[in-house]
This record gives sequence, structure tokens and C-alpha cells, in this order.
Amino acid sequence: MKAVGYKTSLPIDQADSLVDFEAAKPEPAGRDIRVAVKAVSVNPVDTKVRMRAAPRDGEPNKILGYDAAGIVDAVGPDVTLFKAGDEVFYAGSILRQGTNAEFHLVDERIVGLKPKTLSFAQAAALPLTSITAWELLFDRLGALPGRSVDPRTLLIVGGAGGVGSILIRLARRLTGLTVLATASRPETVKWCRELGAHAVIDHSKPMKDQIAALKLPEVALIASLTGTQDHFPALADILAPQGKIGVIDDPASVNFSLLKGKAGSLHWESMFTRSSFQTADMIGQHRLLSDVADMIDKSVLRTTLEQTFGTINAANLKRAHALIESGKSVGKIVLEGW
Repeated sequence: MKAVGYKTSLPIDQADSLVDFEAAKPEPAGRDIRVAVKAVSVNPVDTKVRMRAAPRDGEPNKILGYDAAGIVDAVGPDVTLFKAGDEVFYAGSILRQGTNAEFHLVDERIVGLKPKTLSFAQAAALPLTSITAWELLFDRLGALPGRSVDPRTLLIVGGAGGVGSILIRLARRLTGLTVLATASRPETVKWCRELGAHAVIDHSKPMKDQIAALKLPEVALIASLTGTQDHFPALADILAPQGKIGVIDDPASVNFSLLKGKAGSLHWESMFTRSSFQTADMIGQHRLLSDVADMIDKSVLRTTLEQTFGTINAANLKRAHALIESGKSVGKIVLEGW
């Protein structure tokens, strides 16, 4: 089968940073399903793993990719949720080979049926960001689902990225929170407003003064999706007493004591936790994706696909990695077909 991977961690402008190669078609066992991959999307985690993880023993190349949409091709003996021919979408495990391959093995407990109203490309844009945004909003920050009035503001730092895009939409459609996003370019400001943010401020300028001028409810919840190390002192100052900050990026150094006086709390979100540790509630991601698909088909949510980069190959994946590393991507980047 065709696949894209690498042997050595290299900058994306190097010839061998990602290469096309032929790999053996994997065979499903246990609760694994084998998916004929039709479309994938690229996330910041792809670029981070590329620069820090080498192939494991026995792997000729490490294959990246954590989002996919495709068709179930075969199932393991213990599979109960899917059958051959089902159209599915999912975000795979960070501990296994990735989705940048014609055929991919994934545990059925982290897979959902693809939304009926979306193409494979549109569906591939959703899983990782939807799971991350949902877990961050409801499981980590404890937002209240339901459209009743919630007298608090949710601040989303980095609203135009993949997670930020779906988080804006989830918070607006499923909660009564006031949604305040940050963006620093005209096109990203426009994107956040179109997704439904009540207001948008510029995170490259002092945020506290901008927020005060808007006269919004107190900022009791903060989703710090990018630049946490740089923004944390300002976020701790902005946060309401007993508020919560959720983090998904990788700050090298943060002074958590800044939250002590306000009894503020910090919460990490990683959508790979359930699959990495085989948690008892691992099947929750299957149910979550089923809910996302239902909301998509009912027009409650929408895909955050913004750019398509052509077929799935090393050259196009390099372009996608380079754009994400530039910090200038908007929404999700998808590749489709072989």
C-alpha cells in the first residue's frame, strides 16, 4: 500500500523530512478495524511528532496522521460496532502508525460513523479538533451544556486554529456562555466572527484593556490554545476569581503560582489520553463522534475545512506542515485521495 513517512526527524524543507514509500497492508486483530483511508487532515501535533519521534523498532518509516475519514475494509474478531463498508471518521492513537497510508488500523472505540451530509474531505477535518474542543469545554473547564443563560465569558486564545474554530462553534451552539476569541490578522478575525464569536480581540496587544472596553461578563473560563507560555501572566490577571484555564499546547515554563490568590485552576487537555492509556471510558470518544456527526447532519455544527492541498503524498503533506509551522493557517487543511 502507499504511505508517507520518515526515518529521521528533519526540518520540513529537507528532502527526506517526508517521503512516499510502499508498506505492507496491516491485518486487523482484536477490536481493530482496517480503514481504507479516503481523506486526512493535518494538525499541529503532526509537525511536533515529526520533529521529536523516530520510527520504532521494526518500522521502516514512521507514519504520521491523526485525522482520517474512510471506509471500513475489514474488522478484527472482537469488533461489534462496525462492519465492512461503513463510512467512518476518527482521530487515531499517537502510539500507533498514523493515517497517512492507504489502509490504517484503529481501535473501534475511538471511531464514529461519518456524518451523512459531509464528503470524506469535510469529515476528515473534524475528529481531532472536535474531540479536543468538546473535552476541553465540558470535561476540563466544566461548561454547562444547554442554551440557558450562563453569566460568564469564555476566552478562546487562538480562535482561528483548528481547535479554536470548533470550540467557538460548540460554545455558541451548545452553551449560554459569552464567547470571546482572539485573533491577530484581518482574515482570522473575520473567520472567528463568522463562526459565531460574540467579540474578537487581538492577542498581540494587551488583552485586559481590550476586554474591559467590551464590558462583557467576567472571564471565568479560558481556553489557551496557543502561546500559553507568553500569554500566561496576562491570562492569570484576566481570569475571574475561582476561574479555570484549559491548556492544549506545550509551554516550557509557566508560573502556576499566579493563580493561587484567585484559587484559579489549570487543566490539561489531550485527546490522546483515552487511547494511550486504554481508559475504562475509552468508548466515550466513539459516542462523542456519534454526537458530532448527528449535530453536523442537523446543521448545529459545520465542518471547519478551509483548505484542500490535493492528493495524499509527501509533497502535499510537506506544504501542509510548512503552513502549520508558519502559524498562519486558518481552519483545517485536508488532503484527499491517492
